[in-house]
Amino acid sequence: MTGHWAGYAGLGIFVLAYLLVVFEEKTHMAKSKPVVLAAGLIWALIGVSMPETAHERAMEVIADYGELLLFLLVAITYVNTLEERRAFEVLRAALVRAGLGYRALYWLTGGLAFCLSGVLDNLTTALVMGAVVMALGRDVPRFAVPACVSLVVAANAGGAFTPFGDITTLMVWQKGKLGFFDFFALFLPALVNWLIPAVLMSFGLPGGRPVASEAQVVAKPGMWGVVALFAATIVTAVIFKNALHLPPAMGMMLGLGYLQVLAYALQRRGARADDGDMVLDSFAQVQRVEWDTLLFFFGIIFAVGGLGVMGWLGLLSAGLYDGVGATTANVVLGLASAVVDNIPLMFAVLTMDPALSHGQWLLITLTCGVGGSILSVGSAAGVALMGLAKGTYTFGAHLRWAWAVALGYGASVIVHIWWNAALFG
Repeated sequence: MTGHWAGYAGLGIFVLAYLLVVFEEKTHMAKSKPVVLAAGLIWALIGVSMPETAHERAMEVIADYGELLLFLLVAITYVNTLEERRAFEVLRAALVRAGLGYRALYWLTGGLAFCLSGVLDNLTTALVMGAVVMALGRDVPRFAVPACVSLVVAANAGGAFTPFGDITTLMVWQKGKLGFFDFFALFLPALVNWLIPAVLMSFGLPGGRPVASEAQVVAKPGMWGVVALFAATIVTAVIFKNALHLPPAMGMMLGLGYLQVLAYALQRRGARADDGDMVLDSFAQVQRVEWDTLLFFFGIIFAVGGLGVMGWLGLLSAGLYDGVGATTANVVLGLASAVVDNIPLMFAVLTMDPALSHGQWLLITLTCGVGGSILSVGSAAGVALMGLAKGTYTFGAHLRWAWAVALGYGASVIVHIWWNAALFG
């Protein structure tokens, strides 16, 4: 359809919708609205032009999105429940009370962000650690700005070496391009991606220490139970995928059942003890899922999938992977994720399905995961942190350190190609 009027119309609709997403702050239109509309229009064009195959191709995309939706629904519900049980407040309060110096706080928040984002999403990780940074260093830009940049890079890098760390890694795992343990080969490249800019920025940090707070936060009953069940849910999803050959989303839904049982037990205990803090309404945590984000994923996946059916992704694949080669193509797409969201980029690659070695699939996973750190608007972590640290961490403030982040990006690619050379065969 790339030479058909419907193909041109579909491409134009997608570009217009994505421009509305990019200018969300100007238009005040939720990012899901234009892409959901675009997805429907693109598939309507496919139905008109290709009625004999449209249904079959649409069902393939529905299966892809259905798995992702169920997986994310459970993961986000657990994160919401941890927040409701005050897990993140307890962590934040403990760090604030620790009385650490600016340098120690810089490395601790960055290191925790790198580790936590492998399980939590990069957005939640950046917000939790960013709250610590701003609570203690809002009035010290020499500390707050590099610390926020470090958090964004660490959150994105930490999410690149586990299947659960980012939407893009999750999509690659669910598609079966890489096994669960294959992602851990990216640990060293991801660590280098964060450490190089972190070390370079650390030379400008101020000395001294902020005034520690005496504020204490008490966790709600059942917090550690939720943590344990979240870990058990992840293990269950891995077992379903690797041992039972079932979609990991099914394992995640079983994990949601774990949480429902715990909530019931706490509800009964809370009612008997007349303790409102003990009561846990798991359905309320499901309701708190950010549907704008999940519908955005729907719109993007169906719109990009539609462009694939129309043939546009085939042209892109021929121009990139067949034209300049897999390594260059993967590096360029990673750089593009500093401007274009990494989710449509990764879904486009998965839809194109180029013949790549394990090393190349790991490379595109790495570059799409960490390329967005080069600009503050290139990832959800950066955008959210700009809102949290308004006036301190800005696009311009991040841009001054973009050269250091770009060095980390280049170094991580080189380290991956060297460290995992055997996987490129």
